[in-house]
Amino acid sequence: MGAGVMKRQGGGRRGRRRGQSAAMSEINVTPFVDVMLVLLIIFMVAAPLLTVGVPIELPKTAAEALPTEQEEPLTITMAADGRILIQTQEVAEGELIPKLQAIASERTSDKIFLRADGAIAYARVAQVMGALNAGGFRNIGLVTDTDGPSFGATGG
Repeated sequence: MGAGVMKRQGGGRRGRRRGQSAAMSEINVTPFVDVMLVLLIIFMVAAPLLTVGVPIELPKTAAEALPTEQEEPLTITMAADGRILIQTQEVAEGELIPKLQAIASERTSDKIFLRADGAIAYARVAQVMGALNAGGFRNIGLVTDTDGPSFGATGG
């Protein structure tokens, strides 16, 4: 049902002749709804693509997620091939501590998240944790996937 023209019944006195049409005063919202649904679908498809990250296989644990903060969390990623990334930027081992010190001087929080591939040796993860501590970040959160072994603990 589109906006159209209505025929007026009867003759009007104000200069309108019999059979002349008057414009409808109703708004057709169907095109508006169609456009909004298309935009909704586009955003639903595009939203998952906006998360940028390095594909790693996180170890699974039964730990709960940490509460969120006001400031965007700083994330260090240790890929299985040995690369170390701050957020999504690759960093050489010798530049890690100076870059962390520069970042720590600009941030209000000393919280940092460490994402390490499950195939990396524990000693290597501990070395990077020591570098994070030397870089000024004392509050280190280890990122894992959920639904891992609970070792007999009951959920709750």
